[in-house]
Amino acid sequence: MTEHKLEIAAPAETAGGAEILGFRPLYRQVKANFVRRLVEGVWAPGTALPSEGQLASEIGVSQGTVRKALDELAAENLLVRRQGRGTFVAEHDEQRILFQFFKLVPDDGVARFPDSTVLSCAIAAVDADEQAALELGPEAAVIRIRRIRSLGGRPSVLETVSLPAQRFPGLADGPVPNNLYSLFATRYGVTIAHARERLKAVALSAEEARHLGAAAGTPALAIDRIALSLEGSPVERRFSLCLTEEAHYLSDLR
Repeated sequence: MTEHKLEIAAPAETAGGAEILGFRPLYRQVKANFVRRLVEGVWAPGTALPSEGQLASEIGVSQGTVRKALDELAAENLLVRRQGRGTFVAEHDEQRILFQFFKLVPDDGVARFPDSTVLSCAIAAVDADEQAALELGPEAAVIRIRRIRSLGGRPSVLETVSLPAQRFPGLADGPVPNNLYSLFATRYGVTIAHARERLKAVALSAEEARHLGAAAGTPALAIDRIALSLEGSPVERRFSLCLTEEAHYLSDLR
């Protein structure tokens, strides 16, 4: 079994004895220890964590230090605090994805998890955009999924998902679930921690418009997202073309 004892680094000092700026606070070291447990699957999605007191005793720090580390992980949606029940590893259920990753909301303001219709799913040679986004070599292969996502029964998003084939063996052979991030976590042990997005206004091509039941040249919102794992490595590139006639992109800035 992997040991997860905390190794406390002594503060680095200059020749004059002053502490070097940038030394990691203790709670950050504790947080890194906990993230390692998530990465290695010691704490699986849905698992209840030991109490703050148990964790503090185990790694030799104060309970307040543990609490601060756990609070940061909860703020990053990696852990869930449940009043009277404890702290749990977050799962990639539909509600979490809707809150954290799917930002297209109908104009009536009611957030809905979209339905999906898969158009194609195949292994292909990596293209230049995928290679750069996923940090792959020129000879790498990707699993490329193309699907339509609907809100309230209306096609709203044309989506292309690109994944490193080596990291997700067998995914292209079976049915593609609507909730991909849950599949990544449960079958492959890959938790999506956060993502980077670039947004741009574009006009749909004739082929793109046909899939979405729109006219060629219809304005759309292009979202180019790179999803990163707990270790910070890119594991998915998702390019989405979104109709915004009856929906909008909602970002909750804090």
